[in-house]
Amino acid sequence: MQLTQRTLEKLQSAGAGLSQLQRGIEKESLRVATDGSLSKLPHPKALGSALTHSAITTDFSEAQLELITGVHNSPEACLTELSDIHHFVHANLETELLWPSSMPCIIGTENDAIPIGKYGTSNIGRTKTVYRRGLGHRYGRLMQTISGIHYNFSVPDDLWQRLGIANQEQKTDAYFSLIRNFRRCSWLLIYLFGASPAVCRSFLQRPDHGLQEFSEGTFYLPHATSLRMGRLGYQSDAQSELHISYNSLAEYTATMRAGLTTSFPGYAHIPVNKDGDYQQLNDSVLQIENEFYGTIRPKRSAASGERPLAALGQRGVEYIEVRCVDLDPFVPIGIDHEHIRFLDTFLLLCLLTDSPTDSRRETARMMRNQTAVVSNGRQVGQQLERAGESITLENWATELLTECTKVAEVMDQHANSTLYGSALAAQLAKVRNPNLTPSAKVVKALGESQSFFHFTMQRARQHADFFAGQPASRGSNARLSAEAHQSLIKQSQIEEADHLSFTDFVNDYLEL
Repeated sequence: MQLTQRTLEKLQSAGAGLSQLQRGIEKESLRVATDGSLSKLPHPKALGSALTHSAITTDFSEAQLELITGVHNSPEACLTELSDIHHFVHANLETELLWPSSMPCIIGTENDAIPIGKYGTSNIGRTKTVYRRGLGHRYGRLMQTISGIHYNFSVPDDLWQRLGIANQEQKTDAYFSLIRNFRRCSWLLIYLFGASPAVCRSFLQRPDHGLQEFSEGTFYLPHATSLRMGRLGYQSDAQSELHISYNSLAEYTATMRAGLTTSFPGYAHIPVNKDGDYQQLNDSVLQIENEFYGTIRPKRSAASGERPLAALGQRGVEYIEVRCVDLDPFVPIGIDHEHIRFLDTFLLLCLLTDSPTDSRRETARMMRNQTAVVSNGRQVGQQLERAGESITLENWATELLTECTKVAEVMDQHANSTLYGSALAAQLAKVRNPNLTPSAKVVKALGESQSFFHFTMQRARQHADFFAGQPASRGSNARLSAEAHQSLIKQSQIEEADHLSFTDFVNDYLEL
């Protein structure tokens, strides 16, 4: 990716548009008991309804919290809200802790040791639970306990206008262009911010995991960055043959629809409405759109019960969702302003540079690069593939960061700051010295703590103490408490308003 002088001049003329970039964060964390095992308790009532609360819900497991900020024009405002949500959650967990690593805590070997999310008796609530039940049957519940951060990013109208983009169709095409570039180079984020080089032994249910023993109870790879993003993480044999194209909204829709409507023989044995028994929503390669595991997604806000693909088709892409960000266990909320500023800069570079069309062959090459960085990214001299040739990770990363620096300089000029430049300098330092990466710092800390479990539990307690000693923003606890109360009422109203049978509701919802 290389910026042209003309594009850089357009960016320099963007004015207030650069201060109006919009971002939001969705952060997953497991609730754990004081002994470090996965919580078996239901979603705390004090946190409200997981179905209807706008800021606090659950992901796969009943014990996997998902904390969601609103949309913000500054990194600081976004992080302040995320911190306030954490403060409220910690205050209402009683004896439990939040697990601060992406790879999970101590988990039992039985499937029911991982409770799936429950969302009440409404049709939409039951649909969410059945979907998760299906994920458990298809991939095992263990894989679904992995946690991460999703970073949502969108471009303001002022900046679109400066770039000569005038309507929603052009915006959608530009977002898909960004996505194609991002996928080619997302390995860079995995190298720079991966923080999951090790796992607890309880996570390794199969003998062919390929990891080395670090200490009793801990397994790792010496130069790994993010095991979460590798073969131990979100991988699927059924999806491996599915090629999703990001060349246009039409191609994305067509290829995604194929996954949503093509039956997969390996799922045929899982009950779908057999005498009312729903163990999955359907036997397609993908039950719904969210089942497709990728590093980035095109997104459009959808109404309750509206399919994401339908929302995109009718109204185009509204924002993108970055999905390859590990939790940073050294940061109480899992992400900091330096990380956000680099993400903003990198995403703008992806938007502003030429983006060739993708292909099945290129997707395979991207996956090989991702696998190499996941398992061996900190190895000096690690080779990657680019345009049919071999290039070292260090050389390619340096080229990309040099281009990012041009964007950061413009951002700092408009903000009258040096913060974006500082964020870029920190990333260049990581490329030159792999020991500065979060994954390397985790490995070093494991040596001091003796195990992944003891290190992460130590961080979990420190984070709980941090929030206990820090005041939340004025009024935030009261607002979150009031919404928790109202969300329970709203869930009851949804349940009372249902008039369709569950079968009819599911059939209507799944219709494309």
